[in-house]
Amino acid sequence: MSNGSIDRELADELESVCRTAVGDELRSITYFTKDDVEQLYLRSDLEQTADLVGFAEHEALGFRSQSAYRNSQLGEYEATIRMFENGYLTRVIAGDAGIWVTTDPLSIERFEELSTALQSVLESEK
Repeated sequence: MSNGSIDRELADELESVCRTAVGDELRSITYFTKDDVEQLYLRSDLEQTADLVGFAEHEALGFRSQSAYRNSQLGEYEATIRMFENGYLTRVIAGDAGIWVTTDPLSIERFEELSTALQSVLESEK
């Protein structure tokens, strides 16, 4: 796991986008590549017990998913939303970078807004 490998300006922009889309329901923000993972934000009432490296290994499978879903009648792959007992994980990948955001329960419209905004930020970094 890395400490500080992501550009601070990008990290701040990602946090701003997440806070705008999700508000107080934001739990955490983690940026990852095939080789690195960095937690950008963790809400103060949560413990730092998550296995970020393990999560990153699993979420990095999404790099392959981008090509697996190419040319489907569903359209281009945009995001993955995972449901858990205590919240949700939204993963967005663009090129060689990805981000997953954990939240408290939200409406589907807010997940769409979040994933679209994150995609835009990651795409601008290519």
